[in-house]
Amino acid sequence: MSNSLEGKIAVVTGASRGIGRAIALTLASRGAAVIINYNGSKDRAEEVKQEIEATGGKASIYQCNVSEYEKCETFIQDIIKEYGRIDILVNNAGITRDGLLMKMSEADFDQVVDTNLKGAFNTIRFASRQMLKQRSGRVINMSSVVGVTGNAGQANYAASKAGVIGLTKAAARELASRGITVNAIAPGFIETDMTEVLPEKVKESSVAQIPLGKFGKPEQVAAVVAFLASEDAEYITGQVLHVDGGMVM
Repeated sequence: MSNSLEGKIAVVTGASRGIGRAIALTLASRGAAVIINYNGSKDRAEEVKQEIEATGGKASIYQCNVSEYEKCETFIQDIIKEYGRIDILVNNAGITRDGLLMKMSEADFDQVVDTNLKGAFNTIRFASRQMLKQRSGRVINMSSVVGVTGNAGQANYAASKAGVIGLTKAAARELASRGITVNAIAPGFIETDMTEVLPEKVKESSVAQIPLGKFGKPEQVAAVVAFLASEDAEYITGQVLHVDGGMVM
């Protein structure tokens, strides 16, 4: 058994910042060639690529809005043409449009579900065909603590992340007979751009809910992704791993 990812081809969506960036760097450090998907921030994606290459890793960048079905098809097909296979798919791309239920616009609901949930469906839909041919593959979907507990002001986000858990379990059942595992990770409060902008009071009350008494780091989530992507995790599928400091135990 080994946690080396030498020679593996890994696609990480939303990999230009935060948790996605940490995942791309970690997978590359274990030997995988990483395709850094981004939607808006090309400069930041380029920086991640350069950071990987500076330490002798392999990376490329690819722009695609994962919420768009046909663009996802092209995205995945282009990668298969270039690399010949896809071994690891990490669905990390996600957005928030927080607001109270009674004031939430239809667009705010739809955009979050389209990116966070439908985006994961889109990439799995097209990548799984290649993985079935290979009779191997690892799909790792990013859910969230709020997909399990719910959260006031995040009906759209919580629904999308709960949906990711259902999608993970259904896909895990469908793909298991061909040696493909599908798992989800539910991070709690992690130090990223997303949590950086929270008011101090919100941060304090959030920390009070965490038994370990602190926010997590993107690298701690990335380490779990690397484990699930490795040979060591070949008998684990359909699971939701909570990386949340004990928040929802």
